[in-house]
Amino acid sequence: MATGQLPSVNKAGLSELLSRLRFVLLAIIVYRIGTHIPVPGIDPDQLSALFNQNQGTILGLANMFSGGALERMSILALGIMPYISASIIMQLMSAVTPQLEQLKKEGESGRRKISQYTRYLTVVLAIIQATGMTVGMANQGMSYDASPLFYVIAITSLVTGAVFMMWLGEQITEKGVGNGISLLIFAGIVAGLPAAIGQSLEQARQGELNILVLLFILTLAIAVIYMIVYIERGQRRITVNYAKRQQGRKMYQAQSSHLPLKVNMAGVIPAIFASSILLFPASIAQWFGASGSADWLQDLAVAIGPGQPLNILLFTVFVVFFCFFYTALMFNPVEVADNLKRSGAFVPGIRPGQQTANYI
Repeated sequence: MATGQLPSVNKAGLSELLSRLRFVLLAIIVYRIGTHIPVPGIDPDQLSALFNQNQGTILGLANMFSGGALERMSILALGIMPYISASIIMQLMSAVTPQLEQLKKEGESGRRKISQYTRYLTVVLAIIQATGMTVGMANQGMSYDASPLFYVIAITSLVTGAVFMMWLGEQITEKGVGNGISLLIFAGIVAGLPAAIGQSLEQARQGELNILVLLFILTLAIAVIYMIVYIERGQRRITVNYAKRQQGRKMYQAQSSHLPLKVNMAGVIPAIFASSILLFPASIAQWFGASGSADWLQDLAVAIGPGQPLNILLFTVFVVFFCFFYTALMFNPVEVADNLKRSGAFVPGIRPGQQTANYI
């Protein structure tokens, strides 16, 4: 009887998976359409000239993360960065604020409350970033008419776009295949991949790019992807033994298992957080410094631009910090040790309780 029901169960699971994948595809299509809806009142010629002058700078990196929305100054130009910044702040505050720490321990209701606070903070940060971006555009003459109405419309459009991106990411997480924020960032980055591949192939065809160099780049990309998957799937397995125990009339024999600990528990979150922290101040400095009224801001934007020693140093420091910080938030050795003790499990040679927590 169980065998006869298996195909229907698999069919139902496959149907749900396809439904979720269709939702993700639809959400990404909506996102890509939104990146082509411009903020009213922007001069596209002036905007294009600005990005042509700043190729390879922090603006180019921010534009890549936004999926090209920034260079088109679309309503989604802020992207998902305000939400990421708000998440960073809330997680930092939850580690030092007793009230927020208590909310984390209240389970689902506490998580919802923290998510609500994160949304409120996202709106505040979006207003700040949208205001800075709008003032920067007006200072550089990229608006047809820098009137108060332009400021209101532009800021409202950008804030609405940021809130929509936050909502869309949460919908993908809930109704899609999870990790909605990461999927939106991924979709934005790979949006320019076909054009980049086509340009490389055209350069190789015209002899501007050696075919051996192209093959080396392809091989290197495959090797990097392999190493990423290898590290991401890596585990440190701690042997765990279960003592012989009796429940009612049933006797359970001693068993041996393992506790899998991921090598990279934080995943890609530290890199996203580090990029967000570097992009925001650098982008503001680039906007205001390009007007010529504050040369020191332009120098700052260049100093922390992509490929610069200071950028690499700060990015490395932030990634290492958030790797430890986020892992400490997500994984509690004391809680794991208590769970093992309650279930009658122990690590061979290690006393249950605090010593097990220290070992883990």
